[in-house]
Parts: sequence; structure tokens; C-alpha cells
Amino acid sequence: MSATLQGLAANPTAPVDVLLRLLDSGDGAVHSSLCRGRREIPDEVVAAILAHPNPRTRGGLARNPYVSGELRGRVVDDEFWLVRSGLASGPGEDTWPRHLPDHVIDRMYATYDGQELDQLITSRQAPRRTLLRYATHPSATLRRYGINMWRRLSEERRAALLADPDPEIRASAARRLEEDDAEEMERRLRAMPGTRSHAHSHILVNCRLSRAVVDELLLERGDDDLWCLAHNYSTPPDVVAHVARVGDPKARLEVAGREDLPRDLVDLLARDPDPEVRTAVSMRPELTEDERAAVDYVVPPLTDFRLGEDPYGAPLSHARSAHPLLRRRVARNPDLPADLVALLAADDDLGVRVLLAQFHPGAPPELLLRCYLEYTGWYRDRLLELPRFPAVGLGPRFAAAEDPAERLLAARDPELDPVVADALTCDEDPRIRAAAARNPALPQTRLHQLLEDEELSKDAAANPALPPETMYRLLGEA
Repeated sequence: MSATLQGLAANPTAPVDVLLRLLDSGDGAVHSSLCRGRREIPDEVVAAILAHPNPRTRGGLARNPYVSGELRGRVVDDEFWLVRSGLASGPGEDTWPRHLPDHVIDRMYATYDGQELDQLITSRQAPRRTLLRYATHPSATLRRYGINMWRRLSEERRAALLADPDPEIRASAARRLEEDDAEEMERRLRAMPGTRSHAHSHILVNCRLSRAVVDELLLERGDDDLWCLAHNYSTPPDVVAHVARVGDPKARLEVAGREDLPRDLVDLLARDPDPEVRTAVSMRPELTEDERAAVDYVVPPLTDFRLGEDPYGAPLSHARSAHPLLRRRVARNPDLPADLVALLAADDDLGVRVLLAQFHPGAPPELLLRCYLEYTGWYRDRLLELPRFPAVGLGPRFAAAEDPAERLLAARDPELDPVVADALTCDEDPRIRAAAARNPALPQTRLHQLLEDEELSKDAAANPALPPETMYRLLGEA
């Protein structure tokens, strides 16, 4: 009976009193289906969830991948770490991250501990611009986190933090200033044991290096040593040029991404034997479209949905670039204006179209369907979960398709022929059987039969065409 009640908890037409009675049950799986699995939760039910004595129930709302960040953020001050941790970690790796509202993120940085904040950062629910904003925040607690963006801050802002009225902020800013002192960093390295540690690596990768330390790394010439030199912001230009010529492909790729790369090295790496290095160079901002086209870059299949750290950072002008990877970066921006959405929706690169479909809330329904049919990689099924994904009219097109992924589209059509819906509940593919059991076009007789089916009772109970009187009967039997 628990499976049936789980389906009932997810039923989009379940009355409020049914949901409240389910919330009163002691079944954790039912609570999870209601709090974490529903796309829409009535206000009365939200209030009951927030007041529920079981923290796992409230934690389900914190990790719901379908509701707004504003709603999830209502648990930000929950008294139990389990709930706060659920909000910080987000819906999970198998779902799509959504940014939390600024006021929720501010509250988390002001009150959460380091472990919870680490979860927030890795969950990608807080945009990078948040920490930049904190550098000038009126709250000293939040300004402390703004120091983490030290190298992105202006000299004026750094000076203000060094003279901050809060002594902890002044001390933290002074430590960051020390990291820009090559002699002090060399002294610290000399004082460390011979075995490399996290602190040792931190200095080599992120802090200013003296020429003596640089020369030692060049002498050792290990791949990790050259990568550190390729990455470190303070590496002298002649050493960067040396690494660009003798480093392994990983080090050369790192050189290709440096902001301060001189033009002769750009031209050198544009002819690099490694295609990844050439491709990285082809995306550099200083190149013209003709110069990009002259680079023998490769356009890999879409396997990485990150494509850079900040989807808002790519210039909108890149939407009209001839370089598909630059257009892919722009396509991740959820705030693209309508004209660019229309432009990229017709792009000839599948990666551009899929990223636009996955990230932009206004992606056209026909684009979502096209991407689902053409793309078979990561997050394909997530397209089906998007609110604008079309359903009506797909039954006649795909009910007899050989590909189960296409028959699944037919099973989701709310205007499907009832006879076809009945037949699909016996399909060889379990996902299609489940979708057909949830289809409101399913004949009532068959729907009630499936409530007794061990495999499909949960999906049948989630069918929006299930009569309220049947829902109350199921509750009574439970």
C-alpha cells in the first residue's frame, strides 16, 4: 500500500486535504514523494511541511528539484542541520542546479558553518557574482567571504578591505596581501617539510613565486611543476614561453588559457599538435572571427554542461560568432533576450541547441522536442521534465515507433487514444508502462485495475484522472 500512497502524494490533482492526511502518515517514502517529488505544492501543504516535526520531511522540501529556489529557501533557518545541509547541497547531482535567491544565499553565508558552505559552493546554487558582491557588503560577516575574490578586486577595494573597521577582515586581507609577497612565500616553502602538502601546492599554484622558486620548478621539470608554472599568475613571461614550448599537453593547455598571454605565444599555440590546445586558443577573446577560422580547432560532442564557470560571463555578441563553442557558452545564459533565443534555437550545432534547451526557461517547445529526438547524451531525459516540453499531439506520431524513447513520448500525450494508452500499459519497456499508467486518457476501468497491479499501482495512483472518491478510498484502506 505504501507504493500506492507514494503515487497519490505525487498526483497533481490530489485535493489539499488528501495531501495533508498523507503528510500525517508516518511513512517516510510517502513524505519524500510529497515533499521532494511534487512539482506544485499548495500553500497550505507547504505550511504544514515547514511545521512538520520530522526534519527529514522538511529536508525533502529543501531538496525538491522542481519548486522554486524561493520556496526551498524557506527552510534556510531550520533548527536541524539535516535540513540546512539539504538546502546547501541542493537537489542532487542527477538533477539540474538552480540558483537560490540572493537573500537566501546571504543568510546562508551569514549563519552556516564551513562544511555547509562547501556544500553550497559545490552544488552550483550560488553564482560567482555573489562573492564579488560581498566585497562591498555592509555586513562584516559577508565581507569576510568577499576577500576570497581578492585577485578579482580593484586596488581601491583591496585597500578598503586592508583598512576595514573589522579586525578579522583586516587580518584576512593582510594574509591575502602576503600571498602576493614572493619573498614571504619562498620563506614559507623553505620551512615546509620535503613532502608536498596542500599548503605547499596552494603556494605554488595560487601565490606569487620568487625567481628562485620558479627556477627550481624548471629544474625539476615534472609535469605537475610545469603545470603550476603555466597556471600561476606571477610566472615570468620568459618562463611562460618556455612552458608553452616544452610542457606536456596539459601544461600547454593551461598556458593557452592565461589572460596575459602575448600574441606570439597565441600564434604558437594556435599551431600546437594537440587539438585541445588549439581549440582553447581559438576561443581567446582577442582573436577576430577570421583569426579563429584560421585555427584548426575541433568541436567535440556535447559532454560537458559546464563550459566555463559563469554562464553570465560570455559576451552576448558571441551568439553570432562562427565558432560553435563560443555560441555554446552563450547558450547557457538563462537571461538571453528573445531575439538571441530564436537565433540559437535554429543553430546548426546540436550542442548549441541542446544547451539552450536545457538552460533557457523560454526555449521553444519545438526546440525541446527536436533536441530530445536528436540528442542521446547526458541529461537527455531531463528535457522531458521541462515545463515547456510538448506533449499534446505526440501520440499519433510515436505510438508505433520502434525506439522506446520515442514511444515514451506517445505515452505522455494527455490526448492519446484511450485504446492506445491501454495498450501501452503492456509495453515491453517499463518506463513506457509507467508513463501510460499515469496518462489521464487511460480508460477508468484499466486505471482502477492498475491500482491493484504490484508494478504499476504507484503510477496509477499518480494519474491526474483518478477520481477524488478513489483517492479517499485508498486513504481509508491505508
